[in-house]
Amino acid sequence: MNLVVVSNRVARGKPNEPMTGGLAAALLPVVEKSGAIWVGSSGRVRDGNLKEPFAEIEALGAGALAMLDLPAAHYGGYYEGFANSALWPALHSRPDLIRASLDDYLSYREVNAFMARALLRFRKPDSAFWIQDYHFLALGAELRDLGVTQPIGFFLHTPWPTRAVISGVPHHRDLIEAMLAYDLIGFQTEEDCENFLAYAQSDLGLEVHDGVVTSRHGRTRAAVFPIGIDPQKFAQQAAKAMTHPDVSRLRRSLNGEKLAIGVDRLDYSKGLVNRIKAFDRMWGLYPQLARTVSLLQIATPSRGAIEAYGTLQSEVARLVSDVNGAHGEVDWTPIRYLNKGYGQAVLAGLYRTAQVGVVTPLQDGMNLVAKEYVAAQNPADPGVLVLSKFAGAANELDTALLVNPHDIDGMARTIATALSMPLTERRMRWEAMMAKLRGGTIQQWFADFTDALQDSQLDHGPLGPVMADEPTRWPLRSINNGARYHH
Repeated sequence: MNLVVVSNRVARGKPNEPMTGGLAAALLPVVEKSGAIWVGSSGRVRDGNLKEPFAEIEALGAGALAMLDLPAAHYGGYYEGFANSALWPALHSRPDLIRASLDDYLSYREVNAFMARALLRFRKPDSAFWIQDYHFLALGAELRDLGVTQPIGFFLHTPWPTRAVISGVPHHRDLIEAMLAYDLIGFQTEEDCENFLAYAQSDLGLEVHDGVVTSRHGRTRAAVFPIGIDPQKFAQQAAKAMTHPDVSRLRRSLNGEKLAIGVDRLDYSKGLVNRIKAFDRMWGLYPQLARTVSLLQIATPSRGAIEAYGTLQSEVARLVSDVNGAHGEVDWTPIRYLNKGYGQAVLAGLYRTAQVGVVTPLQDGMNLVAKEYVAAQNPADPGVLVLSKFAGAANELDTALLVNPHDIDGMARTIATALSMPLTERRMRWEAMMAKLRGGTIQQWFADFTDALQDSQLDHGPLGPVMADEPTRWPLRSINNGARYHH
């Protein structure tokens, strides 16, 4: 099978380059080893008719990386508009932040159609396409429109919300009907999968049986594939990184005090405001912890052109300043706040240095930082993971200290508990979590999905006879008072 992996963001294979999201970091090692072609945005846009959209095609281990320039006329509406101002807030159960126009939706569909045309370059008789994440919900339907009959799978790295929330997305019905052109749709958790199937059954009125949706596209299987990491490789990175200059400087600066660490994109789904308030509350409840523990919070800026993100950045910076002003001393800064990213090799060492990992999103598909923190620990003296019960990782890492990120006092007490946990208990909890990581690696996730994709495609196909040379396609539902979307 010639596998073509598609995502908006790609990784260049340079371990010291900062990565702001889990998707790129997760896919990089398996693409390098599998021989797949990984197609994604170059990060640039181009005006005019893009007859040759690919800016670069380069080797990536045993595979290849193909980056393309996206159309300038539609990029803003696609990325900052519909993908990140409508889909992202909805998928993270923030319907109050949904902002999108019809033009944004049409641009989103145009970019999906543009990507589909570009992908034909890599189509072979034995090809399979694996589409990643919410940027390309409609890409499978666009590929079918172009006559692609090969297996097409989709994996969602974010949560999938309840029917009531997803119904707040403009044109949600057209979009989810288009998703059913995929042979296989993968989710992080059982709850995500059940939410999707409930929408298909109740809102679309479709037959759903044993995770299979029967629609006018044929049969689409929905299943759960929790994404993992390579724990052995990450542990090796962490041990090696302890001599890295950045890590060495951090260790020297601690002067015997303990360290908690948080690593996140600067995003409202990550619970940064509540986390900082919890540390503020902890130092208030337990004044003896002043000068004995500090928080290193790495918050990489992203999507700064979107209003909600600019507002969040200002709020977090103000809150950090207030907490440091209230609790700090001339020779002690309670919260070390950094607005920049670090490469995986350095992060591994930072995780290993910290006695507590604080991963407290309000909503998250998986959160690989939680898994990386666990893998990075010194087996003889492991740190403690404080983990939101609303992260997908909580389903596996159930011996972490699970918290409700909306309960500020509860988080404050749990962080204090983590700081005082005896070695025997820390080892017991860490060993149980490592066993889960070793049983669900990134390599296993990759193999499980691709095997299931090959099996699911046998069941997929149009209902009723279709000529062999006729592409399977059904028109989108009409939108905007009868104006049908087309490309």
